[in-house]
Amino acid sequence: MACMKLGSKSEVFHLDGHTWLCSTGLQSDVIIEIGEMSFHLHKFPLLSRSKVLENLIGEHSSEDEKRCVLQLHDVPGGAKTFLLAAKFCYGVKMELTALNVVSLRCAAEYLGMSEDFGEENLITQTENFLNEVLGSWTDSVKALETCEEVLLHAEELHVVSRCINSLTMKACADPSLFSWPMQGGSDMKNPDGTLFWNGIRTSAKPHPMGEDWWYEDVSFLRLPLYKRLILEVGSNGMNPGRVAGALMYYAKKHLPLLGRQSSIESGNYAASRSTISATSEADQRSLLEELVELLPDQKGVTPSNFLLRLLRTAMIVHASPSCRENLEKRVGTQLDQASLQDLLIPNSGYSVETLYDIDCVQRILDHFMLVDRDDPTSNYIEHEGQMTESLHSLTPITMVANLIDSYLAEVASDVNLKLAKFQSLASVVPEYARPIDDGIYRAIDIYLKAHPWLTDSEREQLCRLMNCQKFSLEASTHAAQNERLPLRVIVQVLFFEQLRLRTSVSSWFFVSENLDNSQNLSGNLARNDLHPQAGGIHGRIMVDDMKERVSELEKEYFSMKQEIEKLGKTKVSSWNILLRKFGFSRSKSKYEDPKASKPTDTKELPTSSAPLINGGENQNNEPVD
Repeated sequence: MACMKLGSKSEVFHLDGHTWLCSTGLQSDVIIEIGEMSFHLHKFPLLSRSKVLENLIGEHSSEDEKRCVLQLHDVPGGAKTFLLAAKFCYGVKMELTALNVVSLRCAAEYLGMSEDFGEENLITQTENFLNEVLGSWTDSVKALETCEEVLLHAEELHVVSRCINSLTMKACADPSLFSWPMQGGSDMKNPDGTLFWNGIRTSAKPHPMGEDWWYEDVSFLRLPLYKRLILEVGSNGMNPGRVAGALMYYAKKHLPLLGRQSSIESGNYAASRSTISATSEADQRSLLEELVELLPDQKGVTPSNFLLRLLRTAMIVHASPSCRENLEKRVGTQLDQASLQDLLIPNSGYSVETLYDIDCVQRILDHFMLVDRDDPTSNYIEHEGQMTESLHSLTPITMVANLIDSYLAEVASDVNLKLAKFQSLASVVPEYARPIDDGIYRAIDIYLKAHPWLTDSEREQLCRLMNCQKFSLEASTHAAQNERLPLRVIVQVLFFEQLRLRTSVSSWFFVSENLDNSQNLSGNLARNDLHPQAGGIHGRIMVDDMKERVSELEKEYFSMKQEIEKLGKTKVSSWNILLRKFGFSRSKSKYEDPKASKPTDTKELPTSSAPLINGGENQNNEPVD
């Protein structure tokens, strides 16, 4: 840390209780009172350096009184700073440092210690040293911190703005081009042996620095000064990501609840509330609201997990509705970057209906869909009422769909979760956003299991959220045996699985015929000096593999059919009728014959699929159930 020594005389001041005495051999003729402290001094050294003291001594001195008493309770820096000013007046040795220069500069101005009362007076000395301090990063930070003690006077002398401008210039500069001392590194030796002196690196080899090198140093500032610094670096073109990083560091350091999310995530809300005792709820609320306003507006600059942690804290400390709405919109614009754990926000309301705050997630999702719809680079475009895929990737909306499906599965086990709220959240995600519907099926199944009292009509209504055509083989197998699902849904699953099987068999046999033709062609070419056996062997291997796969699919199909027949003897006749309608007769299917060489005419498939696609009617316009 930089310092400057003033004066040459040895120490003549000593403390006796709350009284400072000056042992010069002469009797004190002036007493100055500052707070609880009093200074027994002499008139001449003081009035020769200070205009204010000259005027006060002149006003309060009289021929009858040997001593005059002055009260200077408003002197900047209090008794501690006035002692340094008094030592300067007496020419006693003293040190100017980054920690006392600001208060001493303000005190010198207050006492009127200008050049009119002596050359190189205290105003000039402190001003010169302050310019030296502002050349160092570490000393500038320390000087700005001390401005809090004499803020009004420092503002009038523009000391605060000068410190902030100095720090802004250094923080925005390329750290590889300058050797600003950082994190208390001034006049110190780093572990790697690099020496710093007055902000100058003595090592020829540059020391690598990250973009976050200044976060910790400025995190000790109080919020008003920190806010001014952040606004200044932002207006000077600093990367928004670095600004967000600094704010995140500051928030984690000064918001105790932000670093104590474990108790909230574990459901121990009462324990999380007890952590407010260290810092009052009002202080944390004020700090959080200010930091949220300072966050950059650019999408993706502030991580979603941090925004959601801020949102949790905002709910606990009862931040203003505008603050919470701000955070929800920020999360909504980049919901695809969030994780399930971050989205599980405990319900912190006084009348807790559900374990997690589902309404909050609903608002976040609504904002995401609003932004995605208005985004000109959206992944899907609407044309004549139909959603058609664009050339771009579906990644963001698909990621959100998967996230919401996982969230629904997590909250579905809550017995207090109303059907309308579950449906409302699930229906916001458009159908095109889900390549497969396994996730929403899992959530619905968990909800049905946790709410067995739902009526048949409510179960039917709930299952309309999923599309059986988009089930994977594993989900289809599970759904076909799921007694919690309505009968219509199970029939749909079986129908579409059979349709998928027909299509697969047809395509594979079509490929098989092409391979046979290729084999014949390769045999003809082999007679023209080509290898005669390679193509035939390869073709036979592929045909065998396809036959094996077809056999597996047929076994899975008949297994599902057998499970359905086990649902109850009373339903056997009705099930046989339904199975015949969709081609599930007990007679041996032609797909069971592995020797069948001709593929099924695929032109019949649209007719077979018509019943469930067109509202649940069969070929004869008879209702399915």
